[in-house]
Amino acid sequence: MRHGTDREAPPGRPAGGAAPVGRVPLAVVVVDREGLVSHWSTGARRLFGTAKESAIGRPVGDLLPVSGALPADQEDSPYGPYGAYDGLGPDLGASLDGGLSYPAAGSARVTGPDGGRVAVLWWAYPLVGPGAERLLVLAADADALRRQGTGEDAVVERIAPAFALHTDFPGADELARRLPEILPSMSVGESARIVGQVLELGYPVLEFSQNDRVPVTPDWGVPRRAERKARRERLVRAMAAGEPVPDELRDVAEDLEHAAVRERLEFLNEVSGRIGTSLDLARTIVEVSRAVVPRFTDVAGTYLREQVVAGEGFPDGAPDTTTMWHRVALEHTDEPGRWDDVVPVGEAMPFPAHTPFFQCMTTGEPVLVPRISERMGHAIASQFEKRDIRPLITGRSMLVVPLKARTVVLGFMVLLRHPERADFNDMDRVTGAELAARAGLVLDNARMYTFQESVAETLQDSMLPHIPPRMAGCDIATRYLPGTLLGRVGGDWFDSVKLPGARTAFVVGDVMGHGLNSAAMMGQLRTAVQTMAALDLPPAQLLRNLDDLAQRLGDTYLATCLYAVYDPIASELHLANAGHIPPVLVRAGDGRSDLLDLPTGAPIGVGGVPFETVRVRVEPGDRLVMCTDGLVEMRGEDIGVGLATLCESAAHPAASMDDACDTIIRALGAPGGRKDDVALLMARLNGIEPGDVAEWRFPLDPAEVGRARAVVREQLHEWALSGPAATAELIVGELVTNAVRHSHRGPVGLRLVRGDTLLCEVDDDDHDLPTLLGAGPLDEAGRGLRVVSTLAREWGASRTKAGKTVWCELTLPRR
Repeated sequence: MRHGTDREAPPGRPAGGAAPVGRVPLAVVVVDREGLVSHWSTGARRLFGTAKESAIGRPVGDLLPVSGALPADQEDSPYGPYGAYDGLGPDLGASLDGGLSYPAAGSARVTGPDGGRVAVLWWAYPLVGPGAERLLVLAADADALRRQGTGEDAVVERIAPAFALHTDFPGADELARRLPEILPSMSVGESARIVGQVLELGYPVLEFSQNDRVPVTPDWGVPRRAERKARRERLVRAMAAGEPVPDELRDVAEDLEHAAVRERLEFLNEVSGRIGTSLDLARTIVEVSRAVVPRFTDVAGTYLREQVVAGEGFPDGAPDTTTMWHRVALEHTDEPGRWDDVVPVGEAMPFPAHTPFFQCMTTGEPVLVPRISERMGHAIASQFEKRDIRPLITGRSMLVVPLKARTVVLGFMVLLRHPERADFNDMDRVTGAELAARAGLVLDNARMYTFQESVAETLQDSMLPHIPPRMAGCDIATRYLPGTLLGRVGGDWFDSVKLPGARTAFVVGDVMGHGLNSAAMMGQLRTAVQTMAALDLPPAQLLRNLDDLAQRLGDTYLATCLYAVYDPIASELHLANAGHIPPVLVRAGDGRSDLLDLPTGAPIGVGGVPFETVRVRVEPGDRLVMCTDGLVEMRGEDIGVGLATLCESAAHPAASMDDACDTIIRALGAPGGRKDDVALLMARLNGIEPGDVAEWRFPLDPAEVGRARAVVREQLHEWALSGPAATAELIVGELVTNAVRHSHRGPVGLRLVRGDTLLCEVDDDDHDLPTLLGAGPLDEAGRGLRVVSTLAREWGASRTKAGKTVWCELTLPRR
């Protein structure tokens, strides 16, 4: 390539008549603080072959020539080694990690749009300041530069990117004037800030030798902005004066209209790609606000109906002056903190009828205010009580656009432009309306998903029991983890039911499938289990009845279930299984954990399969672990591996029951996004000491009622429970009296159990359960159970093999 050394040559054109090698098409890329591409110019698309919509939001290292850079000592390249400023290294990656303080430049060979190798020159500028921009990268096609110098007298010399301060060559002002044109559309302040940093760090130049440098100025192949603006002004004056449009300006009108429409379509397409990346309402709100700043507006405030923010429904019809609007987001290009105190996010307020905001939300149409007058600014500021918002809004252009979905106004956006920026016009109003329509649909989708998710979570929470951590003779801890995010409603459940005789029933079940149908079936089965458990049915019989119920409900009702009854006085477990994974029993004596060997049985709903009850002896301190298969099933592994891990983690020492559950969850990786739900129930079987149990048998003689009261009084005195003694004597007298009256042959049994409460049980051989009756003033019977119901904490009755048991509990003072 031929070049001259005359330093007085015009900027961008070496002496000697060579081609203007300094004015070249440039690719412009801006990288944000997260290392993601935030601006990708048309030149970047042409040079690197990646469309703008595919580049925005991607890591910059995936798109720019980082790994393909030429080494610094490669002298055989026709483009020479890297040109670097102040001895910086040749790696563009150094400028992408946020640690670059100076500009860097280099060359690389990349794969071009046509699949061939293209030599690329690049310049990288670090950006500092309050904005999101952190790196500005300029790039040019080096091969195109070499082709400009081909000819008979062309001399191929080294071409390298470099930097030069404004004192290094004349005509630098030319570049300073052109530099803002290569930046993305942003506020005047942001552009000035970035231009100032680029000029301070050094101009991009093409270096042909150690002494010859040519400034790089952008060349778009179209008239400069100033020229286009002048021609547009001429066109406007001609049309305003009613004069015929000169022939040389006829294409201007078409070009300007076409360019404006194309720019807005590109903007809307870009916004559509940036919003709605998730169904999270809060994240969607932020995406909508950030999509318009600073390209379309300088300030964007988003307001939503109070019910939308709360995830609730709202009445039909247009909002009124009482409707509360929450300010959910505010994006701006002003200095940080300027808006925060005056217009805080999270504030809720109504808007009166005379404001443009009320007009927008009632008509559902955009409202354009070319300039906010002092009068309007004062009227708007009156809504903010003692905070003076007038300096922030007066003199600015404002566009209020509704956020609608299916003709329903969900909220609105207030868009403001700085006074030095062009006013919003009718085309902006159309663009804003289209933007708001797209944003409204995205917000409505997020709102409906949030509402459905809230309903699902409420349904799930209502179906899962709230089990107390302590029951008679045992401590309990539970965990429930939903599966995938879209599967928060599932069919896994656990429960614990208080039984007569200080016993406790534990149940864990898993309905096959997911979704609302499984959750509904789970609720039915859980209710049925609670009802049948309260009847004190043996485990095998309970599963038999549950299986019959599932078949009556429908052919598709299938579930697994594990049912266990713990007797803390006898230190026994009675268990029955319906196709569920076996429980783990951790022995307190030696810390050994084993899967209990139970008959597997068939799932609930299969029908025609018998169930069997197994009795297991336990010791105080033993732990029972019951869970659903979602905890132990791991992708790509046999379920036996998960069961072995369950046994190992269950035996791990823990400070508390909750810590023990967390240890199991962590060991099996349950929080890591499993598809299936997880239900876990752990019970520490503490037992009840023999000294806390007292039993008596009384003949069928009414005189024995007095003796029953006496033994209760003596026992409570021995237990140092003088407080509830009188109440216990009265209740026992009533229950023993009824038992003596209704028993057929056998003696009446009485048992007292001391625990967190005082349990009184009276047994007889009559199978008819007592009922609470209403006794009139002249009735001689029917008051006994009413006395018990009034004085006892709770009471109940259940059938036994020999007859029935009537029981009640009394509250004891804290020990």
